[in-house]
Amino acid sequence: MAGDYRDDRPQEINAAIEEHRFEVDGLPIRYLAAGEGPPLILLHGVGDNALDWRWVIPALARDHAVYAPDLPGSGGSARPEPGGYSPASFERFVGSFLDSLGVERAAVVGNSLGGLAGLRLALSEPGRVAALGLVAAAGMGRKVSPALRSLSVPGYGRLAAAWGARRPGAAQRALGRSALLFARPRRVPRGWLKEQYRLARIPGFLKAQLATVRGQVGIKGQRGVLLDRLPRLQTPTLVVWGERDRVLPASQAHEAAARLPNGSLELIPDCGHLPQVEHPDRFAAVLGRFLGEHA
Repeated sequence: MAGDYRDDRPQEINAAIEEHRFEVDGLPIRYLAAGEGPPLILLHGVGDNALDWRWVIPALARDHAVYAPDLPGSGGSARPEPGGYSPASFERFVGSFLDSLGVERAAVVGNSLGGLAGLRLALSEPGRVAALGLVAAAGMGRKVSPALRSLSVPGYGRLAAAWGARRPGAAQRALGRSALLFARPRRVPRGWLKEQYRLARIPGFLKAQLATVRGQVGIKGQRGVLLDRLPRLQTPTLVVWGERDRVLPASQAHEAAARLPNGSLELIPDCGHLPQVEHPDRFAAVLGRFLGEHA
């Protein structure tokens, strides 16, 4: 149902975007919705929430019914039980989210961890995914930023989460993430920075994000790499990557696209890990064309 979400109420949302909440497998979930037409699911990455898509939802909603959930443990969604932060758990969540919406088949677009979750669903239940968007998706290679690998060091991750939840730590985290995730941190939207600060201050949020990172990333890099499974994927797939991605190297985009039998590649110059935030107009145009052809 639509409604007020107390301290998890998002800020600066376009008037055409509605907030909703329901339960998915017994877990309270918040999601954003807009538009009418073929269903389109947008999945965010680690440390963020559905508001990462606010800059592109209005454009995409012209031709689609867009649904962007806060993944379990993120923003306005509840935190699952320990063990519920693995890539397999997020894959199951996406399928259950579709069931809760009453949607049998949809286009699925995911950024970073969200891309990995969408890919896993497309591989395990191809009939449910009409088209797939991998936006700087995890699982395309072992390499990942040392900033994420360091969180697997015993003790360090917990200290970082505890510090980040305090006022000065939350501000430092927001600025540090902007330097890591954007090609040009000076053009980061103010609303994005404010949301990063707000998220860090939500009790338990950073602890949940630490568990999520550790579910996919170890000291040697990404744990689950799905490149060898890509040649079996017949779903139309668009790989979108920023050429200056500091989290996951753009070489992984080339590697993934080369193995996809029905894939295409879009590299965005002067762009980091969040194309939907840093270059929203180009991202929405590229994704819109792809969905118009395949979804």
